Formats: sequence, structure tokens, C-alpha cells
Amino acid sequence: MTKTDADARQRFKELLRKVGSGEHTSTGLSRAEADEALEMMLTGQASDAQIGAFLIAHRIRRPEPQELTGMVDTYRRLGPALHSASGQSRPLCFGMPFDGRKRTAPLYPLTALVLLSAGQPVVFHAGGRMPVKYGITAAELFEALGLELASLSLAEVQSGFNQHGLALIHQPSHFPLADALITHRDDLGKRPPIASAELLWTAHSGDHLLISGFVHPPTESRAWEALSLAGEHEVITVKGQEGGTDLPISRACITARISAGRPAERLILHPRDHGCFGPDQEWNDLDSWQQQAHDALQNQGPLAPSLRWNAGAYLWMAGQAPTLEAGLDSAETFMQDGRAAAMLSELIAWRTSVGG
Repeated sequence: MTKTDADARQRFKELLRKVGSGEHTSTGLSRAEADEALEMMLTGQASDAQIGAFLIAHRIRRPEPQELTGMVDTYRRLGPALHSASGQSRPLCFGMPFDGRKRTAPLYPLTALVLLSAGQPVVFHAGGRMPVKYGITAAELFEALGLELASLSLAEVQSGFNQHGLALIHQPSHFPLADALITHRDDLGKRPPIASAELLWTAHSGDHLLISGFVHPPTESRAWEALSLAGEHEVITVKGQEGGTDLPISRACITARISAGRPAERLILHPRDHGCFGPDQEWNDLDSWQQQAHDALQNQGPLAPSLRWNAGAYLWMAGQAPTLEAGLDSAETFMQDGRAAAMLSELIAWRTSVGG
């Protein structure tokens, strides 16, 4: 071991002591220290044993808001970056659990197609099959629709985003430093704090509206503070399906909007009041979802009510519709008249022209 390696291990020990000292003696990390710790893990300066100890200790203690912000800082600095073209509308950037979906049928790829039909850009980031759920991934869902996005270079992702408004940052392809921690995440058997930070990060630089999913109320309040520290000017938090950003139609939707300099504004959306109430479709398999997805884009089948609700709500939140009801009407129109399906065909044609 070189002196540099030894110094790095010693420095990481100091950071580890701060998160692993127990409830009463732990002081937590500053934003800069959390940034430093995650960078050391991503760049191999910490040993495997140190990384595992840090991740599980941090999960048990729960990350503080400034620690989450520090991790977001690391992702912003070391991860990929996308930029909107001049004159391009402000994108919606969706932060969802990287370990996918297992219980409910995902709506977000279809929601994106309706939003794109209205001229609303969309940015996603996700990984491959990942612990702890190893659920179905964004890349697999888009590929089932005929749109293979995982193997695009970052330059091709940027070009497609500027031309058509859709971007998928695929961690194995575009952020391999972060993907190197998958083995550690698998060995832990529990979601580490990095998974929480991933809900708060977007690869898009510049003006955007960040949509962040959550499960538990304390997670939401920590996200508000962390994102405020991170300088995110406008954020919507969503208690969505399986911790993601898909709005359910089986219950009221708990959301909140945070704008710079103002306290969080709670928004409770009731699908029953807008003719969208019903059961949330269960996840069965990719083949079943594929057929349901194509039907929903034509305003047919069991996913259609959920798609109308999600696309309409997000059109309204993005400012593309003056009211929620107007957003729902627009979403139904884009589904009914074939524009959402045509958007998919346009993207497939672009992807074919790129090759690879």
C-alpha cells in the first residue's frame, strides 16, 4: 500500500467514526464531509470493508439533510450532465428508486410520451436490475415499447433530448463510477442512503422542475431541506407507487410543492373527484405490460385511467395546463387522437437512425 492509499484509508476512518458512533455520540457529517466520503467510495479510495461499514452505519442512523445534499454534490460533480437547448421548455426531471418496480404496473414511460406530445421535455435516470428489489427498470420498459435507450452514448442522449425532449441517463452506461457500488448494495441487503440521494439528484443542469418520490413522511421532510440546501429552486415531492413518482388512482395522492424562498405547499389530489378513481393495475410480467401500454396510449385498456390521471396531473404541475381538469382533458385528447402513440413512433424512428 502506498502512502497515498494509507492516508486515504485513514481519512475515511475519521469519516466513518462520525457516522458509526451510535445515536448519542454520532455527530453526523457536514455537507462537505458527506461529499468527500461518497467521492472516496466512488473512486476506490475507501476499502470494501470501509464502504460496507459506512453504508450500513449510515442507514441505521439515517442520513441528515446536509449529508444528503453532500451526496448530491458528488453526483453532480462526478456524474453526467445534460443541458437544455436555447429556447427549450423547462424539463420535468423524475427521481425514482433505482431498484425498480415489482408490485404495480409502471406508468412513467407512458406518461412521458403524453408529456412529450404536449411539448414538455422529460428527464429520467435509472440503473440496471439493482438490489434490493431487482424490479423492472426504465430501460427495460422503454425497450418493450420498441425504444432501446440504454446503449446510447451521452452525446446521443443529449442530442435526442434536444431534438425530441426525452433523456434517460442509464447508470451502467453513463455513470459507471456509481454503478461500481452495486456489489456493496447487494451485500448489504438493504437500501443504503445513496438510494435516498438518487431520488434528489438529476443529471440535468439548469432550470428544471424536479419530481422526487418518497415513501415515509420523515423522508419527505429531509428531502425538502436537502434540496433547499442543494439550491433546487422548484421541487414537487410525491408519495407515489412503490416510492416512485407514479400517482395512484386507488387513493388520494399526497404531494407537495416547494419553491425557492417559500415553505412547502401541501397538495392532496383526489382521483375520485376527476373520474379517475379505481384499482391500480398490478405488475404481472413484461409481455402483459407491453400490450397494456400500447392500449393505454390509444386510451384503451386497464392502464388508460391511470395514464390519464398521471399525464394530466403532470401537465398541470408543469404549467402546461391552467387547471388539473384542463390537464386531464389534454391528456385524454393526446391519447385519444393518437398523438401519444405517434410520439413513440417518432422516437423509435430517431433511435433507428442513430444506430448502434
